[in-house]
Amino acid sequence: MLAMERSPVRDMEIKLLLQAALTDKVGDRAVYMKGIDASYRYEGYSTFKTEDM
Repeated sequence: MLAMERSPVRDMEIKLLLQAALTDKVGDRAVYMKGIDASYRYEGYSTFKTEDM
């Protein structure tokens, strides 16, 4: 959060954090579905999981 708050002044911290979180597995279905699950969890939804579909 601090890196995000400071990014308008100094963006190097946020760039390093984002770069470390990137993946080259853009075609990997499992990675894609995990992202959807994480997004739903963040929004407070827990009724469905992509692995159950």
